[in-house]
Amino acid sequence: MKIQIISPGVYTYGSMVLGGILRDRGHSVNISKDLRHDGDVIILSLFSTLQLLDPAIREFVSKAGPPVYCGGPVGICPEMVLGELDVDAVAMCEGEGIIARLVEAGPEGVPGVAYREGEEIIRSEPLRMEVIDHTMPLFPPDLSEQSVRGANVYIETHRGCLGGCTFCQVPRFFGRNIRSRSLENIVEEVRELRRMGVKRVAVSGGTASLFGYRNALDKDAFIRMLQELSGILGRKNLSVPDMRVDLVDDEILEAIREYTIGWLFFGIESGSDRMLKLMRKGVTVLDNIRAVELARSHGVKVGGSFIVGYPGESREDFEQTLDFMEEAMLDDVFVSIAEPIPGTPLARVALNTPPADNPLFCEHSGAFRALRLSEAEARCFEMMLHGENCKPVPRAISEALYNTYLNEARSQGKDIREVYGLLNKYREFV
Repeated sequence: MKIQIISPGVYTYGSMVLGGILRDRGHSVNISKDLRHDGDVIILSLFSTLQLLDPAIREFVSKAGPPVYCGGPVGICPEMVLGELDVDAVAMCEGEGIIARLVEAGPEGVPGVAYREGEEIIRSEPLRMEVIDHTMPLFPPDLSEQSVRGANVYIETHRGCLGGCTFCQVPRFFGRNIRSRSLENIVEEVRELRRMGVKRVAVSGGTASLFGYRNALDKDAFIRMLQELSGILGRKNLSVPDMRVDLVDDEILEAIREYTIGWLFFGIESGSDRMLKLMRKGVTVLDNIRAVELARSHGVKVGGSFIVGYPGESREDFEQTLDFMEEAMLDDVFVSIAEPIPGTPLARVALNTPPADNPLFCEHSGAFRALRLSEAEARCFEMMLHGENCKPVPRAISEALYNTYLNEARSQGKDIREVYGLLNKYREFV
């Protein structure tokens, strides 16, 4: 069978894993970032709620002749996918265990799948993979030309997360029990990537140091993994970008400095303890400061991600975050407006918050009122500008940079309001 896997815009790791499984079943498989009708079956890998509203994707699916099966994180709310896209079925869970049956026999009787039967949506019980080692993924020949936050590819080393952050889909999609791949399976994959010309690899999975976790951090397993992968790629081509502040210590940070590019990103999110509690981060502002200082003491550069415009965030909460940035002096900053992803507690919070208490829907009346921004957009814009002034080496705000950040804040606001529209449309399911 000829199978076309489409991962719009970027080659997702999941699409490559599914490609490898189907290839080994004897199918002719092609992975594309472009929308093509070129196969007996089409698999559409979507990672963002906003992709459900993409006009090009909607038109492509509506004109598709062969069966189209959709998977990825959007599958956590199949009613939304089936309502917005004319696909034949949606994979609601991990795809490795079901993809061959779905492609070869159709959705009926396949676990973890939703599909329409007349006006009714049929949902089967999800299948959870106990072992997540897998066959060699199908890597596209031009993967080495891709760049996602500086890496050609993000590889998965484990699934699940111990955290309960309200805005995060990971523990809802993969669960809170940590399942790790074997080191041998990971190393074999990275060697193949290197052979294909891929240079820069990022270790993913949500929080890198959870690799090997069993009742407690297995620091030896994590460090061995970094040693092995660094030996294949070279330390300047390996990164472990995303970490929790409560899951690092001296040994872990020393290994990051020794075997990787020497950077990490902490999910700081806010400088307000009140907001951290609302987000169920499980840490305090003091925990965040201590982790930044500890990382810096080991010579590790620290970036931080921040969320603004969370429903109920006050101006005081926001200003406490600006104060935190001045104290922390992070090497890099990433700012986003709170996005209520379907399946997360934040989605319900967002739906139940009156617009008057939601900064995304309140008109900004402060220093940037002439720009006609919502309060959330204004905070996003202000924090991005502020972040440049709070780096160890401040960056001058040129007109071009000012406009880049302004357009980014506006774009985020527009996109997330569209997500709210979908949440309201499918509120009984999210």
